[in-house]
Amino acid sequence: MRYQAFLIKYAEIGIKGKNRGIFEEKLVSQMKIALKRCEGKFSVARTSGRVFVYCDGEYDYEEVTQNLQEVFGIVGICPIRILPVCEIGELKKAAAEFFGEEYPDRAHTFKVHCRRLSKNYPLDSMGVNAEVGEAILEAYPEATVDVHEPEIQLNIEIRERIYLYSHILEGPGGLPIGTAGKAMLLLSGGIDSPVAGYMCAKRGLKLDAVYYNAPPYTSERALQKVIDLASKVARYTGPIYLHNINFTKIQLYIYEKCPHDELTIIMRRFMMRIAETIAKRTACDALITGESLGQVASQTTRSLAVTNEVCTLPVFRPLIAFDKEEIIHISKKIDTFETSILPYEDCCTIFVAKHPVTKPVADVIRRHERNLDEKIDELVQEALETDEILIVDRDGSRVFKHREDPLEKGM
Repeated sequence: MRYQAFLIKYAEIGIKGKNRGIFEEKLVSQMKIALKRCEGKFSVARTSGRVFVYCDGEYDYEEVTQNLQEVFGIVGICPIRILPVCEIGELKKAAAEFFGEEYPDRAHTFKVHCRRLSKNYPLDSMGVNAEVGEAILEAYPEATVDVHEPEIQLNIEIRERIYLYSHILEGPGGLPIGTAGKAMLLLSGGIDSPVAGYMCAKRGLKLDAVYYNAPPYTSERALQKVIDLASKVARYTGPIYLHNINFTKIQLYIYEKCPHDELTIIMRRFMMRIAETIAKRTACDALITGESLGQVASQTTRSLAVTNEVCTLPVFRPLIAFDKEEIIHISKKIDTFETSILPYEDCCTIFVAKHPVTKPVADVIRRHERNLDEKIDELVQEALETDEILIVDRDGSRVFKHREDPLEKGM
């Protein structure tokens, strides 16, 4: 076996002060979940500001690293060779062999960086750096030392054992899932909302999601598209409770009773009301949307203010200052882009006014919403009763469906 362990590097967690242990525990918990998907036996250990994954027996390197690269909180994954604590001569030999195996084309600049946590070792860190660097130069004359900007850094950590590593695989960064509470994502079939969910999850939020369908104007394929998007985000967040709401009657009633240039903003306000109701039932602390300032008429500063008016929970808009190209770049990175552009329309695109208002006035919108007073409360309650909850995992499977409150079911 080429590597016996992986050193896991984190960033923000290291500055959490007295709460650092809580964040480390969450990180370890998420890592263990990720490793359960891998063939092989693994153990995760925390020690002296480090988190290690130890591998017992054979395992699939690509499988393990890919799953760890989907754990928020990890910034680097370092494959490690482990040695018993040994004399400097044996360490020099082992380090030179490791260098040669890691870099068959040895014509690189390098430096050696030692951390000596075991102060009983006879040489200090500078001494180890010099001795091992000399051994590498003797073994591979084509290599050269550059202590300022090396192409390769060979790291040596002397603890209860000696750890050698050089490669650092990039992790997603952020904070472990569950360290920032839970939020309700308004998930459509577009490009933006899955990216917004991913970005908030990266800050430690657990995600639930709500989707508004409008049969017969939207199809089962549109719902499946949203399930597929949720499953791609679930690779990073774990299973997502997706609330599927029938919004048709509300949309048609708004279309009948309200000015058509205000359709989008009034529909959006009722979507936010319903999402907040579900969020409060399921112990969510905030709402998340994929809105980007100025991208469409309903996303002007005035429109967002009028939409916010109906909410008491905070509304997170992580894409607010992003342009479309930046959003697309992230969607490709997390593999949602190709699914998002499939031509299955959601309810937001079906009932779009030709000339929507871009500077709505809250008093005017409220006055026109009074046109709905006769039936709207009944229709909202009816929509809530259509709530079909799907548990969507990374494979996109519908694990469970019901219409009861998930908190009452102990979910």
